[in-house]
Amino acid sequence: MESRSRLSIICSHLLPDSPSPTSRLSSSITSSASINDAAGDTRNHQLDCVFCRIVRGESPAFKLYEDETCLCILDSSPLSPGHSLIIPKSHFSCLEATPPSVVAAMCSKVPSIGNAIMKANGSDSFNLLVNNGAAAGQVIFHTHIHIIPRKARDCLWTTESLRRRPLNFDQEASQLVSRVREQLSSISPEDGKDSRI
Repeated sequence: MESRSRLSIICSHLLPDSPSPTSRLSSSITSSASINDAAGDTRNHQLDCVFCRIVRGESPAFKLYEDETCLCILDSSPLSPGHSLIIPKSHFSCLEATPPSVVAAMCSKVPSIGNAIMKANGSDSFNLLVNNGAAAGQVIFHTHIHIIPRKARDCLWTTESLRRRPLNFDQEASQLVSRVREQLSSISPEDGKDSRI
């Protein structure tokens, strides 16, 4: 997918008052995901995946970091200078499909890579972002973590000016907590061995 289209979707989530992405873009994302799901063949998706092509050395990218599990590259359509992506070298379409050990390996690189980016470009902060699923703005269906460098008053997110509402300790919140805990209890003991509720 074109980097402009990807940026349009990300911006639509960041700038809710802006016009929504074109229906052509939305339908191409939906149909692409449906075809891949229906076929059940991730091999074809891996061949078409831009991140898999970068990992294989078939597409260009500015690599910041690489080890046996993951790779960190500059985003081709950065929201700020130094905007980077940490991607697993193996193809996983979403966070749920990514093994916990791979997620842990990716996340363990965030402090050192984030600090290096901040020092290199003079920023003083960064956002860590995962767009997981189409409704959350995921455009490239290969798990990735965004590191987005920030400077004071850069006005990158329009939502930063919105007032946050305090959580109501009511029945609705209590029911949500119960439903989440129920979902967590269905996790296999191996996946949730350190969890306590």
